[in-house]
Amino acid sequence: MDKKILDIRSLKKYYGKGENLTRAADGISFYVLPGEFVGIMGPSGSGKTTLLNCIASLLRPTEGEIFLEGTNIAAFNEKKQMEYRGKKIGYLFQDFKLLDNLTGRENILMPAAIHGLNLKESEKRIRRLAGELGLVQILDKYPAQMSGGERQRIAAARALMLNPSVILADEPTGALDSKNARALLEELKKLNTEQKRTILMVTHNPDAASFCSRILILKDGVIFHELRRQEKESRQEFYGRITDVMAQLGGGGANVL
Repeated sequence: MDKKILDIRSLKKYYGKGENLTRAADGISFYVLPGEFVGIMGPSGSGKTTLLNCIASLLRPTEGEIFLEGTNIAAFNEKKQMEYRGKKIGYLFQDFKLLDNLTGRENILMPAAIHGLNLKESEKRIRRLAGELGLVQILDKYPAQMSGGERQRIAAARALMLNPSVILADEPTGALDSKNARALLEELKKLNTEQKRTILMVTHNPDAASFCSRILILKDGVIFHELRRQEKESRQEFYGRITDVMAQLGGGGANVL
């Protein structure tokens, strides 16, 4: 078996106490292989973003372990945590989180500046990313001068700047119209298939999820079902299976697929 790039073991994240206890994640276990494009779906409150934030070390789990490339991230000191968030994990947020007073180029370069990447290498990487993501014409614009799709592509380039081991994407198309959403998903799929980037994407949208190779569907903080796209299955056929499971989940039926 291929070496696991990400290994989640019995992850729990609870909020509150007693009658007010919320089990946002209640014993989630799964692993991701290098080069996979994994989707995480589920109704509101199922634990999707909590799971992603624990993996990004933005939240500390109540119980359980998270291993990246064989290392337990709980063992990291503050310096290692910072390196992990900057170099090992690239986070793509729904609301972009760009700095309004910086140009597109400056937003993309920010992780390189924080983590001490030399200028020559930084310029080399930004040229490559600008070409891959179609950013050449907007690098010197400010976020207010960009469309939603352009801002999200700048955010994607920033997430990729330090060549992270895993890209975490939290509803990356949520703030985009259908045209820009499709363009971004095609870029992510291209990064996955051509550069073998490992991507973990939270989405509520079955169409977005159909770009993935595997989908974990959460319900009440646990994995309710897993779907894998078959070798000769079209994206449209996979979309159909996803919507079937989501409809079943909404109806509260048993897992019979």
